[in-house]
Amino acid sequence: MAFNEGETGDALVVGATGFIGRWLVAELLGRGRAVVAAVRGGAARGGELRGWLREHGVDERGLVVVGADISRPDLGLVDDDRGRSEAVRDVFNAAALFRFGLGREEARRANVDGAVNVVRWAAALPRLRRLVHVSGYRVASDGRLAHPVPAKELDALYRRLGAYEASKLEGDAAVRAVAEEEGVALTAVHPATVIGHSVTGEAGQYIGLAGMVRDLWAGRLPALAGSRRTFVPVVAVDHLARFMAAVPEHDEGPYRAHRVLDDATPHLPELVGLLARHLEVRPPRVTLPVGLVRRLLRAVTGVEPETLSFLSEERYDTSSADALAEKAGLSHPPVEDALRRWADRLVADRFGDAAIRPGDGR
Repeated sequence: MAFNEGETGDALVVGATGFIGRWLVAELLGRGRAVVAAVRGGAARGGELRGWLREHGVDERGLVVVGADISRPDLGLVDDDRGRSEAVRDVFNAAALFRFGLGREEARRANVDGAVNVVRWAAALPRLRRLVHVSGYRVASDGRLAHPVPAKELDALYRRLGAYEASKLEGDAAVRAVAEEEGVALTAVHPATVIGHSVTGEAGQYIGLAGMVRDLWAGRLPALAGSRRTFVPVVAVDHLARFMAAVPEHDEGPYRAHRVLDDATPHLPELVGLLARHLEVRPPRVTLPVGLVRRLLRAVTGVEPETLSFLSEERYDTSSADALAEKAGLSHPPVEDALRRWADRLVADRFGDAAIRPGDGR
């Protein structure tokens, strides 16, 4: 889909139909910004986005939708769209492939090569102010890889972590290096596990921690992996969208990074216990060390091996995000209320699967 005559935008969102992307588009439009939504699938997916925005009471007249493909260096934009992108000041990249069990090359195409393509494309924009790139809180905690990563080190990383997390780590290193090379002002936003809207609970993403809630509801969570102090922080999607929208107004300099998470998130056993009481299901009876679960067969534990690296007692430095949030007048919504509303919505949506039923543990 090409721009109509006179239609431009000053903010461009890549991955605009994804879980984070659509809430970000809604937030930017609500702030009165003209938004270009770059989506794979073009007009058809754009119609879905417009319908979603209208259902949520968002005035979408300031939205222009263009077809894009981050696997291509020019993002697959047609000449008209590329020419009218000159008004874009801020680029937000919320495109990523989030799934466990990915193949290495499949993950790299989106989370490494695709992310670098967005940086190089943004570098050519004449009015670019800032690129905001979404990564992850465990990426920020892992230290900085040097790009390009030596082949042996990269092979070991993918073997140890699996394709999803390893590709996010490699992508973070690549984006930082290429942004510096191209002179692009970059902010990396590293969110925690993103849960549903703090008021409605609406999510639309059903893996990761949501998968654990599904197993809890279905009576298939007899044990937890981790310890009493395992910390899997969360952030409500509406708070994340507000934070991201505020970044270009407050960040300065060539590179900034922010971990966006609610430090008041209960430790994992407390979080699961809270949701078990709320959903009136039986909580897990025991907690098993991660090392033991890692050695057991997946068929025995039911645990996706790639999730185990997220089960850590580590706490995270949120000082830069807290400072920006204070300047922007933002604060996290009450986390326990947000978790309960999210769980209710997951159940109401049957975790995206009409076959899901409550287990015998009710």
